[in-house]
Amino acid sequence: MCRWFAYVSETEECLLEDVLVTPAHSLSKQVHEHYLPKLINHDPNEMTTEHEISARNRLFNVDGFGVAWYTAARNEFNECEGQRPALYKAAQPPLHDTNFRSICANTATKACFAHIRAATATAITAVNNHPFVFGRHTFMHNGVVTNFLDIGRDMCDMMDDDAYANISGSTDSEHFAALYMTFLTNGKGKKSWEQEYSVSEMRDAIKKAIEAVVQLQRSKLDDKAVPNSLNVAATDGTQIVAFRFRNHKSDQPPSLYYSTSAGVTLNRKYPDHPDGKEKEDPQAPKKAEQHGSHVIIASEPSTYKAKQWTLIEKNHCIMVEKNGSVKLEEVKYPQEWNTSADDN
Repeated sequence: MCRWFAYVSETEECLLEDVLVTPAHSLSKQVHEHYLPKLINHDPNEMTTEHEISARNRLFNVDGFGVAWYTAARNEFNECEGQRPALYKAAQPPLHDTNFRSICANTATKACFAHIRAATATAITAVNNHPFVFGRHTFMHNGVVTNFLDIGRDMCDMMDDDAYANISGSTDSEHFAALYMTFLTNGKGKKSWEQEYSVSEMRDAIKKAIEAVVQLQRSKLDDKAVPNSLNVAATDGTQIVAFRFRNHKSDQPPSLYYSTSAGVTLNRKYPDHPDGKEKEDPQAPKKAEQHGSHVIIASEPSTYKAKQWTLIEKNHCIMVEKNGSVKLEEVKYPQEWNTSADDN
């Protein structure tokens, strides 16, 4: 599948280079290398098999990347209130892109979404890369909406006109994002994309999009439908909601972790270093306790301290409020949604 990284803080900016490029296991290097501590089977007494890990945590994510970072530039020119996402995408691995490196070296933000892609069945082109932006809202996905060719047209019929028109590519993920935005805004269209919504509203909209997809698969394919892997994340630049979901009795979704402390290690203003104690900077201008509240949600940890990271359980969502408070919640669904058809 793919890999992604999300950061949000009410007060503490991160330098994109610090979180996406510098660490030995930064997202930009997860193109070829992986670190999956604490990844276990849904049954805690059984370790995840090598097949399961490789099946939904693909070794090579070389089909492009994208990054969205929130900036107050438009607010400062009286065009909107609050921050809005800037977006950069390319159809090549991130470290091969000098523009990406330059942006990261010179951009600080209180919220960012970044994604590297392993294409499944759609073209390798920049428009198919995540994240996807709808006004102030940004969305990304790791996994697959299965049987998309069978249900894609029906998904489009459920979208409002503006959400459908905002689709630029051909991926299942972008269509799922448009469906999410339709449910989030109750189909009110583009003007409603500038509004803020509560994390519970964002959670409910993702749930509705998942339900819509599964119900379409069940109605059109019955027992031939295969499980979906839906590690999805949505933000408005101040809040994040993310799901780790797979409608299978025992199979794991792709990996997903969160941290409320790794941002200190991933910030050069502070003494710690993501690659180990031997690289700590005792002359750093700030002390660790001065770092602001923040939350990182990512497919894989990007610091050497495994204890900084918590594996999000299968079929759970994480909700991050504006003030940085974190709530994890089980995603309950009818057990008849589970399918044991061919793996994906």
